[in-house]
Amino acid sequence: EVQLVESGGGLVQTGGSLRLSCVTSGFAFGDYAVGWFRQAPGADREGVSCISGVDGNTYYADSVKGRFIISKDSDKKTVYLQMNNLKPEDTAVYYCAAPFFPFACAGYKYSRSDFVSWGRGIQVTVSS
Repeated sequence: EVQLVESGGGLVQTGGSLRLSCVTSGFAFGDYAVGWFRQAPGADREGVSCISGVDGNTYYADSVKGRFIISKDSDKKTVYLQMNNLKPEDTAVYYCAAPFFPFACAGYKYSRSDFVSWGRGIQVTVSS
C-alpha cells in the first residue's frame, strides 16, 4: 500500500520559512517522482514542485521559483520542501503525491491527473 504523510506545516509570518516533509512507503522511491501540490480556499489544486526518482531533477512553479527548494533523502524515503520568504499567497493546504508512472520532472509537463497516491495534506498559513 502506497502511503505519503506530510508534516511541518503551521503558521508563519510573511518572510518566514517552513520545511515540509513527506515520508513515503509502498513504492519504489528511487524510480518514481514525488510532487508537491497546494490548494488554497476556492482555488484549484496546483503543482508547486516535483523531484524525479532516478536522478533527482526538479521542477518549480514560477510562483515559487527562487524561494522554495525541493530535496529528498533516499535512505529515509522522504521528500522535503524548504519554503523561504513566504508570502500570504502561499497560504494553502499542501499535499505530496506519487504518480502512477515514472517520469522526469524537469522534462515532462505533468498534471494533477498523473498522480494517483496522495497524502492527507497539511495546512500552511502565512500571516501578513
